[in-house]
Amino acid sequence: MAPSTFTAFDGTRLAHRTHGRGEPVLCIPGGPADSTYLGDLGGLSAHRRLIVLDLRGTGRSAVPQDASSYRSDRLVDDIEALREHLGLGRIDLLGHSAGANPVIQYAARYPDRIGRLALIAPGTRAVGTVITGDARRELARRRAHESWFPAAFAALEDLIAGTGSDRDAIAPFFYGRWDAEARRHHTAGRPDNPEAVAHFGAEGAFDPEATRTALAALRAPALLLAGELDLNSPPRAVAECAELFPDATLVVQPEAGHYPWLDDAGRFVAATAAFLG
Repeated sequence: MAPSTFTAFDGTRLAHRTHGRGEPVLCIPGGPADSTYLGDLGGLSAHRRLIVLDLRGTGRSAVPQDASSYRSDRLVDDIEALREHLGLGRIDLLGHSAGANPVIQYAARYPDRIGRLALIAPGTRAVGTVITGDARRELARRRAHESWFPAAFAALEDLIAGTGSDRDAIAPFFYGRWDAEARRHHTAGRPDNPEAVAHFGAEGAFDPEATRTALAALRAPALLLAGELDLNSPPRAVAECAELFPDATLVVQPEAGHYPWLDDAGRFVAATAAFLG
């Protein structure tokens, strides 16, 4: 569907797409990358109307004049501007990967405006959850039988040691199946705005202690869905994040990576749609 546009608080023109009908769910992609990699989340649009935001400087959204507005905490303002543009009171909000960080920060800042919160393979920088190299290695070794494993594991070791930068080489670890569909998805979903990526987590973007304190008072129910094999958002880290929410449901999807709607759309949609109602 063709994107619609609205104006953020700083005057930047932002775009969003709509999939499906029914009660809306505002969807925030990770990356920062073009939101089209989300598709319709494996058919979730058959249950709810997905309103998918193109983050500033990605997809059809304009590049802002102020590069510091790419920071995760500043993206909270874009979510609020979208809520106001749509004329909504409380919102159901879904964030994937890095996009879960501004979603969490939004919930911390505007707790009374959240109906339900769905965090899919969430990034956890907003709450300060640390993922160790050993935790990533442990998950990675479960794929040792795969033909691509030796090269991908070597690249992972270099990244953990800080001596490598080839993130494309570890892409197979982010999918439950490294097949042709996964390769196409990876290629299409690469972040293409280095400035947006660089500033997303810049100094001041996160205040984990304050965010954790605010979440302790959140009344809205939260779903945290992890892929069993996800190297980016390991189930243990997602479970630790879930403990910060007073009303949390933790789901670990078997044999899934960082994009669980690709690995098993039926299982993903069943769990997410049941939570969202």
